[in-house]
Amino acid sequence: MAKIRIGPDDVLSMTVEELERLMEREGQPRFRGAQLFEWLWRHGIGSYEEIPVWPKPLRQRMAQEYPFHRLRLVESQRAHDGTTKLLLEMADKQRVETVLLPHRFGYSVCISSQVGCAMGCKFCASGLKGRVRQLSAGEMADQVSFGNHVLAERQARVSRVDVMGIGEPLDNLEALMQFLELAHHSQGMNLSYRHITVSTSGLVPAIKHLADSGKPVTLAVSLHAPNDALRLSLMPVNRAYPLDQLIPMSRYYAEKTGRRVTFEYLLLKDVNDGEKEAHELGRLIGGFGAHVNLIPWNPVAEHPFQPSPKAHVRRFQSIVQEYGISCTIRRELGQEIDAACGQLRLREEEPVSP
Repeated sequence: MAKIRIGPDDVLSMTVEELERLMEREGQPRFRGAQLFEWLWRHGIGSYEEIPVWPKPLRQRMAQEYPFHRLRLVESQRAHDGTTKLLLEMADKQRVETVLLPHRFGYSVCISSQVGCAMGCKFCASGLKGRVRQLSAGEMADQVSFGNHVLAERQARVSRVDVMGIGEPLDNLEALMQFLELAHHSQGMNLSYRHITVSTSGLVPAIKHLADSGKPVTLAVSLHAPNDALRLSLMPVNRAYPLDQLIPMSRYYAEKTGRRVTFEYLLLKDVNDGEKEAHELGRLIGGFGAHVNLIPWNPVAEHPFQPSPKAHVRRFQSIVQEYGISCTIRRELGQEIDAACGQLRLREEEPVSP
């Protein structure tokens, strides 16, 4: 298993305040820390040499004592609709996927939070080889920065962030919370918390921590089944946090933050897409203003499922709406590229030596 040390010398993961304290320890004025933060995240520099307001000796000293490594592009796939999937490599040669998605309001970026995933969901490509390691806050933020670099050629910038790529974000809670600060800060990417969505398979204690943090991001709960037996067959996390814990905590999140919770529901033919399951779902989550996002499944060769027919999807949506629940069908983007999370990484991954 690959290891990487994320410690006090990781400037990409530091907040403004931490960078200010770092510069003080180096015998520099505190404002140098704010300058560094701004040049890292507002301007997206690749080296200290690109900070024109710093004297050359300081740039050289920082490069020697606090080197940082930006993500490197391995492969890019662009669909006709503008969806762009990026395979990005980190300093230790591990790779993650980042996806740019076009919308009427602009572009969102879907970022990864781990290399691989330990949740073991039965329909997902991300966790086929387990979790390799956590991403640092800086590696998460750098995916957004790389997205802005790509979009600059389209005279655009990222306006929304979805932490919904490879990995379980709430299984990397400390780095996630640090990332949220980096993305939100006005001297950096200046993204509203309300324009950031965090996905989870249902880690109940971490949902409470996020609710109580004062950072009102949108919570997207990967539900995918309306009862414990079916959900457990698809998502092992349900053993630790069954629905009688997950749904009340989702309600708590909505009440605490004032933000509508989204329940992601992946439709699998003859598994969870029947009228019975639609009625169960309506009864399960009705009454607190939640939203359901129905997701057409992108086939993964290693899994046996089939996508639900469009008629099944529409009927499922209609039944859920009968319970007074907002229910939409996710727009299918990037269909001609490796669409499911983790597919591009798996295809490009070098064979592991025995």
